[in-house]
Amino acid sequence: MPVLGMSDQHLQDAMYEIATHLLANGADLAYGGDLRPGGFTELLFELLYRYGDGTGGGCNVTNYLAWPVHIGMAANDIDETVSWLRHIRLRLVGRDGGDISVRKRQRMTSRQPDEWEWPEGLTAMRRTMCSETDARVALGGRVQDYSGRMPGVAEEVLLSLESRRPVFLLGGFGGCTRDIAETLGLVDRWAGSRPAWPGRGELERYGAEDLWNGLSLEENRALAGSPHMGQAVPLILRGICRLRTDKHHKGRYRKE
Repeated sequence: MPVLGMSDQHLQDAMYEIATHLLANGADLAYGGDLRPGGFTELLFELLYRYGDGTGGGCNVTNYLAWPVHIGMAANDIDETVSWLRHIRLRLVGRDGGDISVRKRQRMTSRQPDEWEWPEGLTAMRRTMCSETDARVALGGRVQDYSGRMPGVAEEVLLSLESRRPVFLLGGFGGCTRDIAETLGLVDRWAGSRPAWPGRGELERYGAEDLWNGLSLEENRALAGSPHMGQAVPLILRGICRLRTDKHHKGRYRKE
């Protein structure tokens, strides 16, 4: 993002605006973890509180916590998280991708996860999320210092492509999503392009026609290259609207 003249604040502002418009259009939101102060979960909570009636009512946001994230949390930290996220549905995901109730988790011994539990647990959580959501919006994403078998955004997008679930790629903010957009042929390679990271080769068998998001090739290219929310948000909403209303649309990009 620094190369593009952006900061983390630009990414947070983009995420906030996208989430606001999706909620306004009746969507439920799902997000995978990140309980750090100032992280996206905190931002979603703030958005939910402001968007609703002051209590978070009327909006549905689910926050998924992977096994290696919550197994390392003490029981009182779990309680504090449940209390803090009182207007957000908290899902504790097990190593097999199944649910673990808060009560059951509190009876379990907290410990630091083994190294191998990180990629296994994160993949399990992402598979569960993918099976329970209708579409994915991707932007940013790190390509180094990650804990899974590949960058998180890459694995999430790959799972969506494999299951033919709609994907909206906002590559204008750089990061992993920009790399994915390059790999799928939506944007040209640029001077800041990075060497292949684990999993990038798995995405090479897909193209723009596999996004299944209701947008044309030209619209997907515009979405993948734009850092402007005034252009990106209407494209996302247009695709979702088409998917909702066009019963004859088979999922792949429209021919125009």
